[in-house]
Amino acid sequence: MEETLWRGMNRAELDAAYNNGQAVAQSAAMLAEWTRRSAIFRSGYSAGLDLRYGDRPRNTIDLFRSRASHAPLLVFIHGGYWQRNSKEMFACLAAGPLAAGFDVAMIGYTLCPIISLMQLVAEIEAAMDWLGTHARQYGATRDRVIVSGWSAGAHLAAMLMNRDEVDAGLLISGIFDLEPCRLNYLNQALRLMPNEAHLLSPLHHIPASTGPLSIAYGLDELPELRRQSCEYAARWQDAGLSAQLVPLAHDHFSILHEIERPDGHLVKALTELVDLT
Repeated sequence: MEETLWRGMNRAELDAAYNNGQAVAQSAAMLAEWTRRSAIFRSGYSAGLDLRYGDRPRNTIDLFRSRASHAPLLVFIHGGYWQRNSKEMFACLAAGPLAAGFDVAMIGYTLCPIISLMQLVAEIEAAMDWLGTHARQYGATRDRVIVSGWSAGAHLAAMLMNRDEVDAGLLISGIFDLEPCRLNYLNQALRLMPNEAHLLSPLHHIPASTGPLSIAYGLDELPELRRQSCEYAARWQDAGLSAQLVPLAHDHFSILHEIERPDGHLVKALTELVDLT
């Protein structure tokens, strides 16, 4: 009999419970299409690309301007289980927020296992510091800052919610408790120790006070992904903080269409967050 590792699951079951690519047959095709559209999208911007915030090759930010007066700044962090993908693949997702009057900063970061997850979180913090010092040089006002991310990027965005300059957050299909990731196939690259998994899990470190949070997830996502979002929202609400669940009729990948489209549900969620700040 195989050892039970997490919530009644053995290793094979726990691996499958977090394998989003395996769960969504069209995931590779969707990523390829976003990559294609993003290359076209980035080609339309002659300034604000690959702004360097650190020394490692991926330590760059793409800053897209909406040209709206006093535009709120959306800071978006891509996903890929901390070990895949790049900001360049998801640039087209900025189209929806830009149409709604947001400026958009997309953060690049070094992947695991080239660096540890602890170092990766430090890179995201450094990117936020850079934006605080330099964003206005590129025309971004930063009057209001909303952090967002998808999948592993939602985890990284959640780690920023205790920063003074962050006014609100939109987390999409995120991971907020890293313990099951430590116990499954993902830890081959993450190499998390138990104390690190706890320290880097937003679920265990709810801010004392912060701005409003919207937590979106797909109704067709894997049960563990749905559970993570619901449990994280409940922890915020138990602490007396503003957290709203946004369940959408999507899987882990198709949910991103709702932020790329100007009329998407996630763009609406962003504008509602601005109204609350």
